[in-house]
Amino acid sequence: MRRVFFLAFVVVALSGCNGPTAPAAVVAPAAPVPSAPAPAADDGEAAKVFEQRIAPIFKSPDPSSCARCHLATVDIKQYILPSAKDTFLALRDQGLIDLNKPEDSKILALINRGADDPKAAGLISAKRQKAEHEAFAAWIKACAADPAIKNAPKPEKAPALSTMPVEVVRHARKDRMLESFETNVWSMRFRCMNCHTEGTPQSAKLVKEHGERVAWFKKGGAEATMDYLIASKLIDLDKPEKSLLLTKPLNEMKHGGGVKIVVGDQGYKALRAWIEDVAAIKKEKYTKSTDLPPTETGPKRFGTEAWLKLEKTPDAWGDKLLQADVYAWDATVSAWERDPIATSDRVVFGKGKLWQHTVTLLAVPGSDRAKAWAKAKPALPAGKYLVKVYIDSADKAKKDWKAPLGADEYVGQVEFQGRWAEGYSAMTTVDASKVKK
Repeated sequence: MRRVFFLAFVVVALSGCNGPTAPAAVVAPAAPVPSAPAPAADDGEAAKVFEQRIAPIFKSPDPSSCARCHLATVDIKQYILPSAKDTFLALRDQGLIDLNKPEDSKILALINRGADDPKAAGLISAKRQKAEHEAFAAWIKACAADPAIKNAPKPEKAPALSTMPVEVVRHARKDRMLESFETNVWSMRFRCMNCHTEGTPQSAKLVKEHGERVAWFKKGGAEATMDYLIASKLIDLDKPEKSLLLTKPLNEMKHGGGVKIVVGDQGYKALRAWIEDVAAIKKEKYTKSTDLPPTETGPKRFGTEAWLKLEKTPDAWGDKLLQADVYAWDATVSAWERDPIATSDRVVFGKGKLWQHTVTLLAVPGSDRAKAWAKAKPALPAGKYLVKVYIDSADKAKKDWKAPLGADEYVGQVEFQGRWAEGYSAMTTVDASKVKK
């Protein structure tokens, strides 16, 4: 098992762990680590350097330089065995040590990744990372200079180091965590208006009344917000569904903003899926690839402050969850685009015969549209659009929060002219009485 884990680390490390990026990932559990390496049985300079400089790294309770790319799962301590020789053989036979140019060993490059990235500041000090790099460099050089160690034949049973499967390690990378967070949480921020957005007048007022935790959407953007939430008490690791990040907008816990999401709507699905993933990683529930949540294959989501309003809603829609999928007209082929370009959902205000909400834009990951919206403020141009309406008459989403609305909930569609100006007072309005199948 320990050999498998080491191989997984090597594959992941050499296939794209380039330090923290502006996405992702979620923290995976670290494998058990022995309490301390046993005294080295080797003689010579390599053993001395190992005991003086490598063993103290193993014994330290502080996070290693791996924290620059991974929030958990990978730690340099997992790549230290009881003896200098065994540790050297394990690294050598996995291609992480360059015998001819020890200073170019891949393990050193991995330790040093992220050293110059200002975003990593605070996760681990530059001084500690430098010390780890120098310690391993000195030890590897001493091992490579010792013919008895350097030329040691590959043992019949190679020394094993502990790791997790490659899929688990990759899932926990910070860039993967951030990518998931941007799609599932950051894109939903306009459902909360500006009450929770750091620096806005609404937020500043509430912070004075209730404290800093109100402003959990950080001015620093998605990554700063993700880091804050993971470290906050807004997530309940033991009971994810009871996290304040869910119960507040549900208004299960008193919420000044009232109900912002309901069980099973798009906001709830996105928030709960991300929270449960974080909790599973923190609680070390992922130990094999089959434990991981399904790979996200849907569109990339982008939040906006553009509102869509359906007025004159039929009585049958009253107080039911309504999902509106918006399609753009493709003039080049004189047809509606196959996939929706925007979506939103919310409970219909039956008494007022209306439904209104901000829209979330959708784009295929990696597409020109997704790239453009990632670089600039996402927005829809004015023009011809189609909205397809789905009504959850049977409370399907409430019974199973993961269940999507589909053909059984479809009630019709209607064309309209979208202006898509931002703001509550500039809604694009559609006559819901004209929605037909």
